[in-house]
Amino acid sequence: MSAAPTGDRPGYLIKRAQQALNQACTDRLRPLGLSMSQYAVLRALDDHPGASSAELARITFVTRQSLRDVLGGLRSAGLVAVAEKATTGRARPVTLTPQGRTHLDAAEDLITQVEAQMLTTLSADQKRYLADLLHACVGNLT
Repeated sequence: MSAAPTGDRPGYLIKRAQQALNQACTDRLRPLGLSMSQYAVLRALDDHPGASSAELARITFVTRQSLRDVLGGLRSAGLVAVAEKATTGRARPVTLTPQGRTHLDAAEDLITQVEAQMLTTLSADQKRYLADLLHACVGNLT
């Protein structure tokens, strides 16, 4: 039994879809002055207000060093604030600023449009099934 051609292998197709989605989102976010990494941090802060840098790095799948760079850009742009003092231990909470909220809302609209475009030829049942399959794949590997 021979293996499927590379272009038909599920792992390859998932990676290809991820790269196409990332590029489309990057192109749409550029006018806002946001990168995908910055968007991911803003999104994570909306879901986890006051998260620490370590938590944000884990949630957004980046190293702590990479997150430091992303947070530096977001702070310089006035989109996030980092507490001067830790509330517990050494972790200083990070929060969205009002300007960060505005940027996130605009970015959400753009990302939603890209996701809709990606799924445009799928029925509602197919979309749910795709999500179920991807959840199963993740679960099988973790």
